[in-house]
Order: sequence, then structure tokens, then C-alpha cells
Amino acid sequence: MIYLSHFKETPHLKELHIGGGTSTFFSPERLAFFIDQLFSTVRIVEKPSFSIEGHPNNTSYKHMEVLYNRGFKRISFGVQDYDKKVQIKINRVQSYDAVKSVTDDARSIGYTSICHDLVYGLPFQHLDGFTDSIEKTIQLKPDRIALYSYAHVPWIKGLGQRGFSEADLPSPKEKLMMSEKAKDMLLEVGYYSIGMDHYALTSDPLYEAYQTKSIHRNFMGYNSSKTQLMIGLGVSSISDSWYSFAQNTKNLNDYYSLLSKGELPVVKGHHLSDEDLIISKHILNLMCQFETSWEDKRLCLSNINQIIEKLDEMFSDKLIES
Repeated sequence: MIYLSHFKETPHLKELHIGGGTSTFFSPERLAFFIDQLFSTVRIVEKPSFSIEGHPNNTSYKHMEVLYNRGFKRISFGVQDYDKKVQIKINRVQSYDAVKSVTDDARSIGYTSICHDLVYGLPFQHLDGFTDSIEKTIQLKPDRIALYSYAHVPWIKGLGQRGFSEADLPSPKEKLMMSEKAKDMLLEVGYYSIGMDHYALTSDPLYEAYQTKSIHRNFMGYNSSKTQLMIGLGVSSISDSWYSFAQNTKNLNDYYSLLSKGELPVVKGHHLSDEDLIISKHILNLMCQFETSWEDKRLCLSNINQIIEKLDEMFSDKLIES
């Protein structure tokens, strides 16, 4: 209700993603209550896009049925890796059978886009083991795959990344080999590379969006559509209005304390300058299409000549072309 008070009229809901964690830790009944309450405060547009993240170990058929009946057609499962030693170290133990079961159930219910998240560069990962994980993923053939590079930042992630050291991580060379091997394997069986870290079958909406250059990327990853206003609800979530962005507090007690006072739980953010907006557009062009242009005077910066000069080394290394 605090957010709604800032709108002059009932908001129109175009997209909804429930994630940033494992949403299916809620019971199906509580999840249904939460969604119904949220929907009662907005006007849902025609053909909305709703998605959710689920954990293979606790996402039940009932969970997915409840969500599907409320318009959710896309679901994502955080697989990460199938190697048991890796799973134990990152505290994400789940069997291939569990992932297969929820994937099959999602398909039987009617979900049109099933995504598996994989991560390379994790502790104790090696090329052979990760190759096996890619092979298992190909067997299940999800519509979409997010192939993320692991970032070791224990000073931010806290206890979750303090159970191992950098010495337990694969070398940069082996990490690159994992990425390249996965790409080769996925392309060979019909997946298409989308942006920096996603792969999709031609039947997935993300592929069509990439082909028509309507693909967009925000704090949640690549999307097949774009919105000018994204509101982040919950601890640590990020909101984006294109001209500015803001992040909620990461502390649960502070979050509830601010809400009890009728205040937005925002702790930091940034208003974009005109130059920021131009740079942001170029960044999105590069992330989504691997190309950008400053022929449009509206996208030309005052120091563009100095920027071009600094690209000489990248031209020489054949990392970019004009």
C-alpha cells in the first residue's frame, strides 16, 4: 500500500517475476494468497508475462499448478551443477532425478518456458564434471538456459562464500574452458546464444526477442519485453524507473522497521544524468545486441573522440570491429 500511494491511478501490471531466492519455500496456499493480494491492487494487462524461481527439491506439482492457474507461464530452476562434491560445498544439493521430475511436471501442466540456471567457476568444479552437467541439462532440454559465471565476493555474500577459499576455485583458464565447452555443446544441439550468458531454443520467446532486437536486460537478467518502470518488492530488491534506480535495505529488521513507519524501505539509489542515460543506452545495446552506434546525435557524447581513441587496443586485439 505504501508503493500504491505514490501512483495517481491503479498501476497496470505487465510483468511479474517472483524470485531472487526460492519462492516455493512458501506453501502453495500462502503463495496463492500472496499473489491474489498483489493482483487485487493492480490492473493486469492483456497477455502479461509472469515468471517464478523454484527449488527442484521443494517445488511441488501443486505449487506449479497454483501459479499456472494465475497466469504464470515461465519457471526457472537453479540447478548450478550436478557434481555432488560441488553441490555440498555451495549448499545446493539436489539430484538429477529431482530436477527431471519438476521439469517434466512443469511441461505437463503447460509451462511454455522452462529455464535451468547453471554456474561455472564454482569451488571444486572441473571441466569433466561440468561437461557432465551440461550433458544432463541437454537430456532434459529446458527451453532456456542461463549460464552464469561465478563471482567470488565473500565480503558481500557473507557465510555462503566463506566455507571455501579462492584456492578451491578452478583456475581462470579452466573456467574459460568450461564456458567455451558448454557453448559448443549447446549450440551443437540446437540452442542459440542470447546476449552474454543465455541460451534458448527457437521456440522460446527470448529467441524471437533477440532476433527482432526487442530483447531487454534489467537487474533480473534478459527479458523478451521492456518496461520503463520496474518496482522491486522485498529485502534487497532493486527498482528501476529508467531515469533512476533504488535498492531496498538488505537487513530484514530494518526492512520491517521502515515499513512499520509507513516509509519505503529504500536505502540507496541514483538519479541518472543526461550523460548517464546515454551511456546506459549504449551499455544495453552492447549487452543485448553486441553492437551500438553513435550516428544518432542523441546518443553521441561530448567526449566521443577520446572514447574512440581508447578503443584502439581492443581493435588491435580483434575484440571489437566497426
